[in-house]
Amino acid sequence: MNTSTRRLALAGAIPVLLLSIAACGGDEPDAGGVASPTTSGETATSTGDATATTMSDGATSTSTPAGEDAAASTAELAARLDLAMAELVAMPGGPPAVVGVVQIGDDKTVHAAGVADIEGDTLPTGDDHMRIASVAKAFSGATALSLVDEDVLSLDDTIGELLPDLPAAWGDVTLRQLLSHTSGLPDFLRTQGFEEAVTASVDVAPPPEELLTYAYDEPLDFAPGTEYRYSNSDNIAVGLMVQAAAGRPYAEVLQEQVLDPLGLDQTSLPEGVEIPEPFIHGYALAPPDPIEDVSDGLAGGWAWASGGIVSTPNDLNDFIRGYVSGELYSAEVRAEQQTLFIPGGESGPPGPSLNSASLALFRYDTPCGTVYGHTGNTVGYTQFAVASPDGERSATVAINLQRTDGNEGQAAEVFDALHRVEEAAICLALAGS
Repeated sequence: MNTSTRRLALAGAIPVLLLSIAACGGDEPDAGGVASPTTSGETATSTGDATATTMSDGATSTSTPAGEDAAASTAELAARLDLAMAELVAMPGGPPAVVGVVQIGDDKTVHAAGVADIEGDTLPTGDDHMRIASVAKAFSGATALSLVDEDVLSLDDTIGELLPDLPAAWGDVTLRQLLSHTSGLPDFLRTQGFEEAVTASVDVAPPPEELLTYAYDEPLDFAPGTEYRYSNSDNIAVGLMVQAAAGRPYAEVLQEQVLDPLGLDQTSLPEGVEIPEPFIHGYALAPPDPIEDVSDGLAGGWAWASGGIVSTPNDLNDFIRGYVSGELYSAEVRAEQQTLFIPGGESGPPGPSLNSASLALFRYDTPCGTVYGHTGNTVGYTQFAVASPDGERSATVAINLQRTDGNEGQAAEVFDALHRVEEAAICLALAGS
């Protein structure tokens, strides 16, 4: 099937997949099996038909972790992570690949299992590109907060002040409420107008200013500031507020305020379907249909500041370390960000263990300790990135299949297995803390 024909075939499935993002749950059908992956690389340990490989950039620590794994050595925790990854890709309906980065101080390891492309036998690496989905919300949050630090924006700025062309009912919504998902804005991804538009043009998105128009006729979900509800509209509005305050396109401000300061030269915000080589192929698996490569199935502009960024595991790891530790803005702004934390406020999809929500940042309280970051999923990818408060300990996990908490049957089992991988990565990152 050629590229244009494949995109036409995907057009009907894309809205369903995107709605699973909007709901932090999924309508994607149960998954069947995929071909057993082949592997290559250094120091491999095999489980069944899958192989987990750990590639180290430095010496391995022998300190002990916090929490329930206090008796386990770092080597044992690394082996647990590799095993969890191997089991994830080997299980029926599992992703073709999983890749994670764990860093303690200057010691960084890349862990991977499966294949970056089912037509080959190459492990995913830390330098392969991928769509980071809703982790992009942390980038738009970082951009906005850096402008707050420079007095270009205020957390109390309202939609009515900066974006007067948006519906009058949204006028009193503040930047603070948008960043904390307490705005009440209806999610544009869940509207009939959006579904029709994206189906008609999966590979060409409208200008960012048009994305929220699909929700203009919808009532607020609740009075601003009274509830928590994860909404993709929030971060589109954040991006538009950044543009209005800075007087420049969001992509330029993102580059200047976040990507350049953190040295993220492999991270970008494409408008179209392009993804730089090399990349981890993203897949859709909805039996009885065969597994489908959806790497270039949806233009990034449809998610923009809410989920359109392309990055690599290594860049994402560098971002989350700098973001959580406050490298991008002052201690005063960081304190504003890290003191809210709404109990039970889940990211999309939920991260492991107990979730709490703050300003473009989530806290995950796990048996091995507490970390901060963001999750995401989009067509073909599911993402997780966290760090300790000082940024010295970090973990990222990515799979090339969209899975979330609303899945059922085998797909739900895959999501549970992904949480086990994420928890294992956290335990390794927090070893000795």
